[in-house]
Amino acid sequence: MELRIFTEPQQGASYETLLAVAKAAEDLGFDAFFRSDHYLRMGSADGLPGPTDAWITLAGLARETTRIRLGTLMTAATFRLPGVLALQVAQVDQMSGGRIELGLGAGWYEEEHRAYGIPFPADRFARLEEQLAVVTGLWQTPVGETFSYDGEYYQLADSPALPKPAQSRVPVLIGGHGATRTPRLAARYAQEFNMPFSSVAETERQFGRVRAAAEAIGRAPDDLVYSNALVVCAGKDDADVARRAAAIGREVAELKEHGLAGTPAEVVDTIGRYAETGASRIYLQILDLDDLDHLELIAAEVQPQL
Repeated sequence: MELRIFTEPQQGASYETLLAVAKAAEDLGFDAFFRSDHYLRMGSADGLPGPTDAWITLAGLARETTRIRLGTLMTAATFRLPGVLALQVAQVDQMSGGRIELGLGAGWYEEEHRAYGIPFPADRFARLEEQLAVVTGLWQTPVGETFSYDGEYYQLADSPALPKPAQSRVPVLIGGHGATRTPRLAARYAQEFNMPFSSVAETERQFGRVRAAAEAIGRAPDDLVYSNALVVCAGKDDADVARRAAAIGREVAELKEHGLAGTPAEVVDTIGRYAETGASRIYLQILDLDDLDHLELIAAEVQPQL
């Protein structure tokens, strides 16, 4: 079981804060540092000092880390044209020496689109499907050849399909709860399927749908990585757990029901139940980015038991 660190900087984090968390994650042996791709806070957080762009952040981290993998859960397809996104991700992959992963979703947070003047079309899922076709098509086009695409929403003519990523195949992550279209897209385009903030039972059902979708197109279901994203709130004892829960404005009981909360032994037990569904990777949503001791505790007392 791999543990990855997942941050929500729209809730309030500077680049320097994200850099500190990424470096700590790398030093402590976590597999990856991921961030959301949002431009507006959610809930009661003040969001100060303001949003940071996901791919500008990852470009900076690419040059200031050496081992840890870097990526998004999830970049919104509404934020960028697919040709530009393919170029950006390829460049950041080059800057990192081949450590980038692209989580791509349809986009859902209408308020942030209004706040920053970004169109929020009704047909976002159909646009996402075309984005996936364009981004992966550009990367897969051999050097010296061109790529063209004539879709309903995006048209490319004789693109040189450059630059290329450092990796021969940048891992693409697709996730979500959709029962039909989401598994179909994952089976066709993804190297990883991620189930966000869901119970063990919900996870098992959705993983089954993705496996069935892969089989339907002749792809081996085990060709995909299956993962979960879950909020984490660990403590050396009950008082420590309660303190961390209060710091992020959550209740311990609710966190234990819907995430990974409790002592290291409790967290390990819960992770084990997700592992039984086929998950081999957990994205630990860290909501208090100033609490680096939290990462140290997980690295010292949870990771070794996995």
